[in-house]
Amino acid sequence: MAKGGGYRSAGTGRYVSGAAGRANPGTTVKEAPGKSGSSGGHYRSAGTGRYVTTKHGKASPGTTVFEK
Repeated sequence: MAKGGGYRSAGTGRYVSGAAGRANPGTTVKEAPGKSGSSGGHYRSAGTGRYVTTKHGKASPGTTVFEK
């Protein structure tokens, strides 16, 4: 799958199929296409899709995704 769209696993950070992403909303994050260019990286919750603090992201690697 092309970067910048689709679903990513919070556990591995790898892209997964749309079916797998929709079936596992608590452990995957849907990414918007073309959203890049921010400085550094950020953590996003797989459950809510909201950005979380770096401290929370590092403490919860199975339910958060690091986005560059």
